[in-house]
Amino acid sequence: MQTVVIVIHLMLVLAMIGVVLLQKSEGGGLGMGGGGTSGFLSSRGTANVLTRTTAFLALGFFVTSLLLSILAGYDRKPRSIIQNTGSTPTQSAPGAPPPLELPGALRGGGQPAAPPADGGGAPQVPRSQ
Repeated sequence: MQTVVIVIHLMLVLAMIGVVLLQKSEGGGLGMGGGGTSGFLSSRGTANVLTRTTAFLALGFFVTSLLLSILAGYDRKPRSIIQNTGSTPTQSAPGAPPPLELPGALRGGGQPAAPPADGGGAPQVPRSQ
């Protein structure tokens, strides 16, 4: 559903860009340009058609924008910063990766980790136990 609305939204955007670029610049701003004869295919009649088309495309743009924002927030659920407050550190959700094993010094108990055998030259990659 959301993909269909996005495609319609993008088609409206492209059509609106094209219609706006087709409009004649009157130079006066706010419709204060020079006068002209009225009629369907005259410059003023064409401007009315383009102005109405732009208004309908803009209305469609706003409607699809609102619909997309509603669809985006529809499945959103509030999340807690602190998750699994009642579980112990060794428990994990099904399908979750196993918890990381920390060295004894970082875990808060046991003996500190032994220094590397090569005298501490290059950094070593931690290995799980």
